[in-house]
Amino acid sequence: MMNSPLMPIIIPFAFAILLMFAPKQLRFQRAGALVGAILTVAASIWLLQKVHIDGIQVVTFGSWPVPYGITMVSDMVSILFVLTSSIITLFTIWYSFRTIGIAREQFFYYPGVLLMLVGVNGAFTTGDIFNLFVFFEVLLMASYLLSVLGGEKIQFRESIKYILVNVVSSALFVITVAMLYSVVGTLNMADIAQKVSDVNQPGILTAIAILFLVVFGLKAAIFPLFFWLPSSYSGPPIPVLALFGALLTKVGVYAITRTFTLFFTGDIAFTHTVLLYLSVATIVAGCIGALAVWDVKKIIIYNIIIAVGVILYGVATYNDTGLLGSMFYVVHDMLIKAALFFLVGIIVYITGQTNLKKMGGLMKRYPSLGWLYLIAAFSLAGIPPLSGFIGKMLLVKGGFEAEQFASGIWILLSSLIVLLSVIRIFVYAFWGKEQQLPPVKKTVYWQIWIPTAILVLLTVAYGVGADALMPYMTQAAEVLANPQLYIDAVKGGK
Repeated sequence: MMNSPLMPIIIPFAFAILLMFAPKQLRFQRAGALVGAILTVAASIWLLQKVHIDGIQVVTFGSWPVPYGITMVSDMVSILFVLTSSIITLFTIWYSFRTIGIAREQFFYYPGVLLMLVGVNGAFTTGDIFNLFVFFEVLLMASYLLSVLGGEKIQFRESIKYILVNVVSSALFVITVAMLYSVVGTLNMADIAQKVSDVNQPGILTAIAILFLVVFGLKAAIFPLFFWLPSSYSGPPIPVLALFGALLTKVGVYAITRTFTLFFTGDIAFTHTVLLYLSVATIVAGCIGALAVWDVKKIIIYNIIIAVGVILYGVATYNDTGLLGSMFYVVHDMLIKAALFFLVGIIVYITGQTNLKKMGGLMKRYPSLGWLYLIAAFSLAGIPPLSGFIGKMLLVKGGFEAEQFASGIWILLSSLIVLLSVIRIFVYAFWGKEQQLPPVKKTVYWQIWIPTAILVLLTVAYGVGADALMPYMTQAAEVLANPQLYIDAVKGGK
């Protein structure tokens, strides 16, 4: 397949367009979305193996020579992000059948989900900095639809803040890309990486790097630019929140990771030190927020912010171990965040509320849900042998290798705060005095419990099977640590 990097983009796009023709046909919408997501996962797995065996895959539209054509690149970094995003979208579609509501399902919900996946996978795959902006806009337009779908008052209120922040961020993105183009004269990321070393203006490149950090930091929700996220993400329904929480901030994280390892490497002593301090501050802010709130959704939302800081910490250390830890941890975090939002969604469905203080005694009636949540909570906190432990230990080791001992210890200590924040949900919701519960349809409960349980088990398998997956993670870390591999693959047309 000559255009294999395009398949995880083309497949959801084709199914999204197809589903728009019959929005009221519920079975058609569900079946089409599910089949589209399954085919996208299958194409992503196939592409993962192709990249692993044959190396980086490159497609340039119209057979134009690099850097004149639009280039799409699948290396191990991008395909791991693409595969994880596709898996999460598949499970979210399955989970949505009984949770999102028929009114939303019949008003372009599934096309919106698939189009958001198009934007996410496109952002991970593009080899052109301007087209990164284009795919950002695609995913944002789809997310705007999903954030207001249903027309609830809280959705409209919070979506205004979300849209305004992203409009400002997008405008700043275009300005920053224009500044970079004025300095290097190209938009192809491999070509930029090759030319920045020839530019005798290290000061202006450092300034542009910080501007990009602001642009992508707004989207990734790093300190102090996370202010919009907790309330904006609390508005949409649970399946949409799971998609947003697992995928959208990770696009910003990917953009920082890619740019700060590919071409903003001329002044590491400054740029990556700034990133290190911001990542640590992001973890602190997220920990404070997670302990301060009693809304079950917001507890997990603040843990999104913590994870962003943890992942970027590995990028900031800029050594092989830290980058390996970031790659392993980001896949873990995307999967576990989606699983935790699914679990919280079930708790909210059972109790009819999100206030933790008004819950209690669920363990008596729903023991399987309680133990499933505890496994997910332990994984998020990094309890061995679950996947969170492996990623965090690699990150801490990378920090120590970079002689960042205080921040490395803080990464370890933050795991205890994360555990405390999520274990509160287990203690308050599942133990204590049993509260009066609204009637629950057992069939609906089990229909949303099954995809949630499978996703939690997938995260467990990710940790237990780490040895089998480590060659893929190592290959991804090598591309980040040695940008010449990426440049040679794109410029050589391999």
